[in-house]
Amino acid sequence: MAQKTIAIIGGGPAGLMAAEVLSTGDHRVTVYEAMPTCGRKFLLAGKSGLNITHSEEFDRFLTRYGAASGALSDAIKAFTPSDIRSWAAGLGTETFVGSSGRVFPTAMKASPLLRAWLKRLEAQGVEIKTRHRWTGIDGNSLLFTTPASETMVQPDATLLALGGASWPRLGSDAAWVPWLKDKGVAINPFRPANCGFDVDWSESFRERFAGHPVKSVLTTSDAGSHQGEFVISRHGIEGSLVYAHSAALRDQLEAEGRAVLVLDLAPGRTEERLTRDLARQDAKASFSNRLRKGVGLEGVKAALLRELVPAANRLTPEELARTIKALPLAVLRPRPIEEAISSAGGVALDALDEGFMIRTLPGLFVAGEMLDWEAPTGGYLLTACFATGRAAAQGVQAFVGTGTKNSS
Repeated sequence: MAQKTIAIIGGGPAGLMAAEVLSTGDHRVTVYEAMPTCGRKFLLAGKSGLNITHSEEFDRFLTRYGAASGALSDAIKAFTPSDIRSWAAGLGTETFVGSSGRVFPTAMKASPLLRAWLKRLEAQGVEIKTRHRWTGIDGNSLLFTTPASETMVQPDATLLALGGASWPRLGSDAAWVPWLKDKGVAINPFRPANCGFDVDWSESFRERFAGHPVKSVLTTSDAGSHQGEFVISRHGIEGSLVYAHSAALRDQLEAEGRAVLVLDLAPGRTEERLTRDLARQDAKASFSNRLRKGVGLEGVKAALLRELVPAANRLTPEELARTIKALPLAVLRPRPIEEAISSAGGVALDALDEGFMIRTLPGLFVAGEMLDWEAPTGGYLLTACFATGRAAAQGVQAFVGTGTKNSS
């Protein structure tokens, strides 16, 4: 069988994983990347510690992809978190499990892993062309612009791994949407995921507490209850604890026009105990002293209580205890998608066959965050990018084995 030429557009985790799989066969594999270097978002994600996957029980792991869990499960089962750790070890990057179950490289950074990965791809014959921005499809040809010229290529198969709509300055700008829509591909609107939210803070609260962490708090929404910390921002709230609720809050805002994150400011104490402790305080003492001595609330937590319930100082001990255990924080809207860690929306999963090929465009495959799925932070995002890149590459292998020419 004659050698096939395969174009992979996008040099992030999904695209590079696809290149690794495809370059082990007798194929000519070229990765086209719009930015000056590959893996820019990958490197940014690893700046404070690359969370490469998660160690939780596998059946529960699969549920983290929500409505897309069924469509992604075969790909993830074929490249599990354990497989990812073994793959990283094969590139000289050992990993460890953190206290939260998240998996990190022992060196914490992404750069050593990426360097070793690119070196392996080079050794396997993968050609990487940077500063090649895909600008669409003309018949059977892919169109690119480079700093010097415009160019066209006609591969036997094409795999798109261009990312979603978050972090456009790193290349994930969803510029590909109109080109695929023009070909009749079903694309669901992009929405921010793992994002912060705007809150209507008073100017005094914003000026004093923007940037302050709210620690040891239990938060509840339709996503369930999660304990940890979040950060007050000038615009509202952000941080990993907020991201755990972001999909539920976003969906509630879209459906009902309002959404509330319920805070338990004293998760270590019951409402009954708080009531007793508050009732013991001197009624003539200041509200701040009663909160500090009776509940241990001070600083940003006490200010948050005052901000959200201005008349809190006039509540009875029973009412105050109930409020501290279930403080409603209304959010106005998600922060812009450009600030989000990831995005929901993209190519509809039912537009693809089991090999991640677009049903109506034979020879055109899609992987990674271009697809309509979302997951919380914690290594789930990277895992699905790796897994779908690998699965789509296997789909390409099956397709080019037929000898059918790309008709996209």
